[in-house]
Amino acid sequence: MLLATVTLWALNFTVSKYILDEGFHPLAYSAVRYGCAALIFVAITLAWEGSLRIGRGQLPLMALCTVLLFANQISFVYALKFTTATTVALLFGTLPIFTAILARGTGVEHLSLQFWLAALLSFAGVAFVAIGSGGSLSANLKGDALAVTGALTWAGYSVAISPLMRRYSPFRLSAVFLAAVTVPLMLAGSRQLADQDFHFGVLVWLGFAFAVLGPLVITNLLWFTAIDRVGPSRASLFANLQPFLAAIVALLLLNEHITTLEVVGGLAIAGGIVLASRRGPAPEPPAE
Repeated sequence: MLLATVTLWALNFTVSKYILDEGFHPLAYSAVRYGCAALIFVAITLAWEGSLRIGRGQLPLMALCTVLLFANQISFVYALKFTTATTVALLFGTLPIFTAILARGTGVEHLSLQFWLAALLSFAGVAFVAIGSGGSLSANLKGDALAVTGALTWAGYSVAISPLMRRYSPFRLSAVFLAAVTVPLMLAGSRQLADQDFHFGVLVWLGFAFAVLGPLVITNLLWFTAIDRVGPSRASLFANLQPFLAAIVALLLLNEHITTLEVVGGLAIAGGIVLASRRGPAPEPPAE
């Protein structure tokens, strides 16, 4: 599930960048994309479970998750607008570090030294991929800062939603949060939506369909089901596979070359994931 998730995410950087470059305004793209995904999830959840109800006692946590998801989407889409898809993907490699810190700080998980070594090994793999790609991080600090913000907010969302995963299914949570985030996205993007020309070619709309069904619909189910089974920190380590997978896609589809350092980076990332998956159960928190 985690491997399928990060593969779809890796493709989404390039697909979304292409769509934005073809003239889709950032907020208009996000609002329409999330609106379509919300409709799909609401239909699936109502057919499967018959209800979208979340207890009133969860409203503060739901509000926090909605704010984090909204900030994540704004950061992601404008990072892609201001810099390259490769740079955004590389900077999203900071996700497991942020997730581990937040998970430990909020008491969701108690992490062992072995996990921290796995995270450092995996993150070092991202650095090798970045160096081996032959490029450099964008000089556009605005785009870089937004990409890091995107990683931080997604880490916060992954940790914050963990308690809800114990009570509600990924279907229901995805339907509720996608619908909730669509509202502020529509409001924030109302001017861009009014000015948007929707006369795009077939390739753009095929990319848009993928961006809705793949990285939003399918990955929401896979990612949060995986988080429920293995914890947010270990799950987030797989996000470091994104740069390496992006290089493989470029190698196969764009006839780009893959360097020795990129191969070393990919092996380091895989090694970090294997090391993290072998850690023992976390100790129980002390009684209050």
